[in-house]
Amino acid sequence: MNRSAFRFFHPYRVRYSEIDGQGVVYNAHYLTFFDVSIHEYFRALNHERYSDAKRTGCDFHVVKASVEFRAALHFDDPFEVGVKVARIGRSSITFALAVFRESEDAASAIGEVIWAYTDQTTRKTVPVTAETRAIILAAEPELPG
Repeated sequence: MNRSAFRFFHPYRVRYSEIDGQGVVYNAHYLTFFDVSIHEYFRALNHERYSDAKRTGCDFHVVKASVEFRAALHFDDPFEVGVKVARIGRSSITFALAVFRESEDAASAIGEVIWAYTDQTTRKTVPVTAETRAIILAAEPELPG
């Protein structure tokens, strides 16, 4: 996956606390990078997920998260995480993510995160709101409606 596949990027720099004994970013941190980047993606779309969940009583739960590691990141490396919505289902959103070192076109890691929209009282899935769907489709016009 190349940088050109994404419109949205969130910048980072590897912190000392994120590296392991081998001097590379510890694998679990990639899921944190993905989570933060997804929320920044929505912030860039002016869609505040936290406020929306409080208002509606419904929120997204992660039901799948995967990371494929291709090249290690090291202390102080600047990098960006690209985020895009790859699919909107009835009650789910699938995100494609990729980690890019500064100025590199090829991804150092790629990932997928799937969210299921859930009523917080019943814990049952419910349809993604028309508002959320419209906001995503405006940002990702190549997605089927």
